[in-house]
Amino acid sequence: MKQIINSLLENDLYKFSMGQAIYHQFSDYKTTWTFKCRNKDVKFTHEMVEEIKRQIKLFCRLRFTEDELEYLHAIKWIKGSYIDFLRLWQPRYEDFYINEDDESGLSIETKGTWLNTSMYEVPTLAIVNEVYFRLKYDYSTLISNFKTNLKYKMEFIKSNDYVLGNYSEFGLRRRLSSEAQLYAVKQLASLNKRKTLKSHFVGTSNVYLARKFNLTPVGTMAHEWIMCVGQGNHKINPAYSNYYALDAWVKEYGVLNGTALTDTITTDCFLRDFDLTLATLFSGVRHDSGDPIEWGEKIIAHYEKLGIDPKTKTLLFSDSLNFEKATRINEHFSKRCKVAFGIGTYISNDASVTPLNIVMKVTLCNGQDVAKISDTPGKGMCKNPDYVDYLQRAINWRLENEFRKKD
Repeated sequence: MKQIINSLLENDLYKFSMGQAIYHQFSDYKTTWTFKCRNKDVKFTHEMVEEIKRQIKLFCRLRFTEDELEYLHAIKWIKGSYIDFLRLWQPRYEDFYINEDDESGLSIETKGTWLNTSMYEVPTLAIVNEVYFRLKYDYSTLISNFKTNLKYKMEFIKSNDYVLGNYSEFGLRRRLSSEAQLYAVKQLASLNKRKTLKSHFVGTSNVYLARKFNLTPVGTMAHEWIMCVGQGNHKINPAYSNYYALDAWVKEYGVLNGTALTDTITTDCFLRDFDLTLATLFSGVRHDSGDPIEWGEKIIAHYEKLGIDPKTKTLLFSDSLNFEKATRINEHFSKRCKVAFGIGTYISNDASVTPLNIVMKVTLCNGQDVAKISDTPGKGMCKNPDYVDYLQRAINWRLENEFRKKD
């Protein structure tokens, strides 16, 4: 197979925004990341595993070019000190532990500094996806199906049967292949020439493709940020993870780069810390689990309670979206706040076969378990059920007993 990842820019933007904050504030943190295939009927063959190893070795030979670093530095919130770090940075194959000791036939862990291991997640998942689909199926048939399905969806965009407002492509880790994602981004970007459309393709989380097509690279923070900042420090109560994580984010970026992720330890717990100062500083919030309508109503009510006009804030939806679902959400909220969408698998991996449901999550930080308890049960990946129970009890105690100021 040809090399799959050909540039270190081929990563999601939030890896760079988190990476800069990690570099400046948490450079000594150590993390372990664990791969998991959630599909029950998927089996990775020995040939696939060996090709995945080869592709990751090729990825680890890459370096940032000066042109790429200049592009990153032009993003207004990226600082020169972080660019100097990236100039020296390189992936380390020694941080990867890959074998076949898993029910799926593929086991991957990465261990090392958070600065390093965070940057491995997305390229690793992109490699696993593409190797699997190229070796499991007739790829020419898949890519043909993919283009046909995308063309069909785009017709509904062109006719304004789908009305998404602003939407972005978030599918790097879930893509069928690099060819498929490039094709999808190029085709969707071409629609912006039609001035009568009610759906506007804003950009992509893939920094490499954003640069290639002169689009906006999109993304701020992921669950790992709240998990590691809030749970990697063993001296603090993990039920206050959001407070420490958002405070560190503001320290790094002020009012820039501000979309907060709400569901790492439940949105209800998040809102306890999302006070007037933070809600004012952050330009919006991102939904990634639970019922999107219930979540949006809860967020709007919280803004109104704080005396903030929801129309000045953005609700970004990114959980298992398709164009039809995004249209329904947009219709519900668009007159009450700014609405945006990040759409992944539906754009980047619809080839008429079941996509992989694979993830790679941080499972240890500084030698201690970390966990996510989202608004949808079963999305976490902690290896220690006792820690999950402890975290849940800490959250419950806070929600049930913590003193709340009267309005």
